[in-house]
Amino acid sequence: MTLRGTAAIVGVGELKPVRHTSGQGPLDLIGEVGRLALEDAGLSFGAVDGLLVDPINENPILVPSSVAEYLGLHVTFAEIVDLGGATGAGMVWRAAAAIAAGQCETCLCVCAAPREGIGFGWARHLRPPPTSNEMQFELPYGAGGANFGYAMIAKRYEHEYGLKAEHRAKIAVDQRTNACANPLAYFHGQPITVEDVLSSPVILDPLHMLEIVMPTGGGAALVVTSAERARKLRSQPAYLLGAGEHVTHKSITYAPSLTNSPIKLAADRAFDQAGAARSDVKMASVYDCYTITVMVSLEDAGFCGKGEAGEFVASHDLTFEGDFPINTHGGQLSFGQPGMAGGMSHVTEGARQVMGTCDKRQIPDCDLVYVNGNGGIMSEQVSLILGRSP
Repeated sequence: MTLRGTAAIVGVGELKPVRHTSGQGPLDLIGEVGRLALEDAGLSFGAVDGLLVDPINENPILVPSSVAEYLGLHVTFAEIVDLGGATGAGMVWRAAAAIAAGQCETCLCVCAAPREGIGFGWARHLRPPPTSNEMQFELPYGAGGANFGYAMIAKRYEHEYGLKAEHRAKIAVDQRTNACANPLAYFHGQPITVEDVLSSPVILDPLHMLEIVMPTGGGAALVVTSAERARKLRSQPAYLLGAGEHVTHKSITYAPSLTNSPIKLAADRAFDQAGAARSDVKMASVYDCYTITVMVSLEDAGFCGKGEAGEFVASHDLTFEGDFPINTHGGQLSFGQPGMAGGMSHVTEGARQVMGTCDKRQIPDCDLVYVNGNGGIMSEQVSLILGRSP
């Protein structure tokens, strides 16, 4: 069975990332961004009969019903998706699967990230249980946090393939150029150079500050509906043509490899379902919590060989005007990372490019996009192929 062409993204809502959400809780953000997505689709809340949400720290249980109640929804399919940064992409194919199974027709997929004071509002809930391997054998020795894990990946990659810091820096620079064409991006209007990246403080060797995402607050939402309904709506749909998912570990200590990620299986499955080649892709929207994440993602998704990402990045223009556009919204490095909505931003941008609604940064004839969501430390991977035709 394949999900190719059974469902499409028909509405996108996204809030401009902010450092603090000024007293807005998750339900406030969900209501606001959900309304934006439905308005974009030309639908009302009454049209929604499916709901996918991310975890909400204020409601440790019964999250879908809490959101449904708040929005006044009566749904026949509801699910909470917890795949870290891959949550947004994971929601899309789950919505399509529910639609294909006849459980609903129109799903609202929504992620919200309130942020107050220092740190994420839900950070306290991320502490591992005391009996976990991570708590017993890693955290006591300082081996914790995303910076630690991705620095290990970057260091190992340098050892195996001799990656230059300038190559990683170019990713941050090109994506900042994209952000300067996106009014929603946190760093809109603030261009940077390779020298700026390399002269920024080293946070954890070898990663510099400008190679690392900045946490923000915000939210993002998508409306996914049946292909039949999508054809009747006013906008160009972004059809789901293929999807793949692969989860292998939580802690970086237990990763099968530091430089080979679960993306390969997920990407291969998505391209096989879509019947598409890598050369058909007009834009890659790949998770970019760190510059090294983009390097590994490009290789494992099949756009270049293992160990070739540095030269690939150096030889291509990654901006929206370039020959291989990546993360045309600015990526999380320059758009901002509002929790799981940060991962959703890669899906919203991929959908917008296919729908032709990206204004200044619109890629001409963008009829096929590759999206990848990454959760944990290269742990949970979801790949999608979005296209203009089913």
